[in-house]
Amino acid sequence: MTVAARDPERAAAAVDSIPGVRVEALDLTDPSSIEAFADRWAGQPLHMLVNNAGVLFGPERRLDRRGHELTFSTSHLGHFQLTRALLPALRAAHGARVLSVTSGAARFGEIHWDDLDLAAGYDPVVAYGQAKRANVLFTVELDRRCAPEGIRAFAAHPGVIVGPGPHSGARLESLRAQGLVDEHGVTIIDPAAGKKTIEQGAATIVFGAASPLLDGIGGAYLKDSDVAVLDDEVRPLTAGSIPSDANSAMLDPGDARRLWDLSEKLLA
Repeated sequence: MTVAARDPERAAAAVDSIPGVRVEALDLTDPSSIEAFADRWAGQPLHMLVNNAGVLFGPERRLDRRGHELTFSTSHLGHFQLTRALLPALRAAHGARVLSVTSGAARFGEIHWDDLDLAAGYDPVVAYGQAKRANVLFTVELDRRCAPEGIRAFAAHPGVIVGPGPHSGARLESLRAQGLVDEHGVTIIDPAAGKKTIEQGAATIVFGAASPLLDGIGGAYLKDSDVAVLDDEVRPLTAGSIPSDANSAMLDPGDARRLWDLSEKLLA
C-alpha cells in the first residue's frame, strides 16, 4: 500500500506502525508533482485509488500554482489530474476502484460554473460545498466513462469527524455551535446523527474501496457503509441534524459531464 502525502515525513510518522506501507511525495496543487507521482507508478497495476485530500473552511481565498481557488483545486482538480494520469495503471489491474472521499456538504454545495475560483466573493462554506459536490459529480462521470474498462467509481461520506484536540478559542466555539463537542470540549459521538469516530468514518471508505458487496455497480454515493438512499426533500442543517443522504442534484449526469469537460479545459 502506498500513502501519498504533501509532507512525507509527517505521513511516515503516522503510518510507522503499519507493516507494508510506503510513503511517497505528492502535492495535489502542483501539476508537476502529480505527473512525477504518476510516472513513478508507471508499469504497475493499481487496484484501488482513494482520493482523500481536502481543504476545510480555509479562512481566506487562496490560489494554487494553477491559479485556481485552493479548496476546489485540492479536492477536485488535483484528484482529477491524478486519476486520469493513473488510468493506465487502473486498467492494468483488470478490475479497479476509485474512491473519492466527499461529504454530506455535497448535498448543499453548488458548482459556480461562471466563477469556480469564487473571485466575486469568497465564503469558506461555499468553497467547501462546491468542492464536495465536485467529488460526487466526478465519480458519476468517471464511472460512466470507465466502467466498460473494469474501473468503477464511488464517492463516500465518512461522517462528521472531529480531529484530535485540544480545541480552543474560535475553533472550540465553532465546534460547540455545531453540536460536535460538549461544554468541556469533549467530542460528541453519535453515529445515528452522523457524528463518528475516526475508525467509524474510515469504515465507509474501506467499504467503498474493497467490499465485494459493491461488485457490478458504480457511480454511487456511499454513507454508513452502504449506498445512500435518494432523498430530494429540503432538509435544514442544524446542530442536531446533519442531512447527508444523496439527492438528485449531486448525481446529475448532465452536470457530471459538464464538470468533466470544464476540468479538462482548466488543466489543458
